[in-house]
Amino acid sequence: MDCNKRPENMARITTVELANEFIEQQIKLIKEQVGDRKVLLALSGGVDSSVVAALLIKAIGKQLYCVHVNHGLMRKGESEQVIEIFKNGLDANLIYVDATDRFLGLLENVSEPEKKRKIIGNEFIKVFEEEARKLKGIEFLAQGTIYPDIIESDGVKAHHNVGGLPEDLKFELVEPVKLLYKDEVRVVGYALGLPKGMVDRQPFPGPGLGVRCLGAITRDRLHALREADAILREEFDKNGLATKVWQYFIAVPNMKSVGVKNDKRYEGWPAIIRAVNTVDAMTATIEEIPYSVLHKITERITHEVDGINRVLLDLTPKPIGTIEWE
Repeated sequence: MDCNKRPENMARITTVELANEFIEQQIKLIKEQVGDRKVLLALSGGVDSSVVAALLIKAIGKQLYCVHVNHGLMRKGESEQVIEIFKNGLDANLIYVDATDRFLGLLENVSEPEKKRKIIGNEFIKVFEEEARKLKGIEFLAQGTIYPDIIESDGVKAHHNVGGLPEDLKFELVEPVKLLYKDEVRVVGYALGLPKGMVDRQPFPGPGLGVRCLGAITRDRLHALREADAILREEFDKNGLATKVWQYFIAVPNMKSVGVKNDKRYEGWPAIIRAVNTVDAMTATIEEIPYSVLHKITERITHEVDGINRVLLDLTPKPIGTIEWE
């Protein structure tokens, strides 16, 4: 049987009871696979890696080493939040690596989306290999791969959790939630006792803002994207949309248009709002956002974020559009 294929008779995890059964089963499997050896985890702070971290801490405790890589493509304040929750809150073995210059240097002048994904994914693996050598004796790499990642890696997009692993990878993989859909991962997270803010956190792609800063990434446009995205999240929180919308973010393309600022011609990038609802990430519908909220977001972004002079709204469901632009 294909270990990457979800069994047809596998019950959908919708209750804490079913989640607890899954957790006990996975703890047993993890202990059998790992024994008394060390595991390295790519901890982004997103739902998937957070649930895997909590599951592994429950199964093997301090044998787990969590590595958070700041690739310079995180959302505003995100790395600081990861350190606060995991290092200070959960007492995890957390190693923080600031690799901003390293990643952005490799991505300079690279505009093709799949190439960007591969560069980011491969560099992640190199960082983990380096950290493993420093730690001595790391034999396993844990990943927050979920089932849609496996499905979508087959011809739709390269995913750094599934594709892009170098052939000479010396780690054996530990992927305890690889047969679960996103909604199931959240139920498991609650059963593990993770805080609501972490379990309900919206998905964030492995390549981060690298696939939302469309085309070749520049530091000024990346900064504008990060600031605009922070405003969008703040306004969604204020207006009760954060709990209604499954995923919402800004994408900024590599193009400019003419505008007017301080009575002068002003060329700037457009900020594109994407706000979708979905259960399993395989299909998605568009959330209707009140025009009063859209006007407020537009006013703030165009006045507070240097370099952006237009705000657009993406109304395309999935299919035909994917959730991310790249």
